[in-house]
Amino acid sequence: MIDAFKTNGSSPPDIHVENHRSLYLLRPAHDRAGMWLRDHVAEDAQWFGNALVVEPRYVADIVNGSVQAGLEVA
Repeated sequence: MIDAFKTNGSSPPDIHVENHRSLYLLRPAHDRAGMWLRDHVAEDAQWFGNALVVEPRYVADIVNGSVQAGLEVA
């Protein structure tokens, strides 16, 4: 389990992480979080609506980077 999925409980998460076994969806809750994701993934990244589609091997790095940037992830 990735500890970065924990929030401090004081505010709603900026990015919601959904585990769909062979892939994850990272759903930004607002424009700032969405812009952070777009700025920090490859241009050819796959999107499903407003959710970033991520292979399991990349989730930890993206989550850790977003937490270091001050975003809450759950």
